Amino acid sequence: MQQAPVQSSVIKRQPSAIYRVLGDRIFLAVVLALALSIVALTLGLGYYLYLGGSQTINKEGFFGFLTGTTWDPALKLEFGIWPYVVGTLITSISALVLSVPVALAAAIFTAEYAPRWLAGFINYLVDLMAAVPSVVYGIWGIFVLAPFLREVFYLPVFMWAAENAPWLSRYLGNPAGYGMFTGIVILSSMVIPFTAALSRDAINLVPAAQREGAYALGATRWEVMQMVILPYARGGIFAGAMLALGRALGETMAVAMVIGNGNILPYTLFGPASTMPAVIALELKEAVEDLHYSAIIGVGFYLFLIAFIVNAAASYLLNKLKVGGQRA
Repeated sequence: MQQAPVQSSVIKRQPSAIYRVLGDRIFLAVVLALALSIVALTLGLGYYLYLGGSQTINKEGFFGFLTGTTWDPALKLEFGIWPYVVGTLITSISALVLSVPVALAAAIFTAEYAPRWLAGFINYLVDLMAAVPSVVYGIWGIFVLAPFLREVFYLPVFMWAAENAPWLSRYLGNPAGYGMFTGIVILSSMVIPFTAALSRDAINLVPAAQREGAYALGATRWEVMQMVILPYARGGIFAGAMLALGRALGETMAVAMVIGNGNILPYTLFGPASTMPAVIALELKEAVEDLHYSAIIGVGFYLFLIAFIVNAAASYLLNKLKVGGQRA
């Protein structure tokens, strides 16, 4: 007796057939246009970068510009970006290697071991780290990280190598505090939140039935983690690591402030180096020659290609991983 008014009101609110058909088509058109705008934006970005850098790319050659080791915008007007490419790849991959264990440990602790109040506090700090501007990390790197590393790590290692392994000193470089390793450490600090947050979410998505089934069979907590949780969540963990790698490839200000910005191939651990985003940020305002300006935009084009290749490879590998016991 009490349901009749409710049913009648629901029936009255049903839209007409024409409205439903038009609404469905309009909604489809809107989401299709917005989805295609992403494709257009990506292609347009790549085309603009190639067009802007084409003057220097055509002069040096597509592979000559990539593999050249001379960057001389003042006298010779020769442009080769290989030192910057190597610096970008070394700092980004090394930062990923350093950050993944820390991020994964934080995700496991907050998701599986920490009490609720402590997990919430740590998760808040992890999210806060992702929101801190990179220039703040750079200031911290200049005034805290670089002097700290110089005193507690660079100088002791350099002095030990000078007394016991002189051949090693040539690969360590100047222990001034600003160089490749400082850039790697600050990059790893910046990308930890991305891997930690996605890994934590992936671990939280593991069905409770699978955990309880493993416990019912007599598995310990570590065995449940090793045989159930990590295999189930590894797709999300891998996606978080690839997101962190993408962030590391494009990071600019913090790295530029501590890496020393040396225009040489980075063959020393402590010595100065540079990256592709850093050279763009530092030289864009100083370019007066058209060829120099074009070369800087060309660096952006090759950085775009590297990011595209890395993301394509990551997507391919991600599809090969088992997600939830099933292939994606």
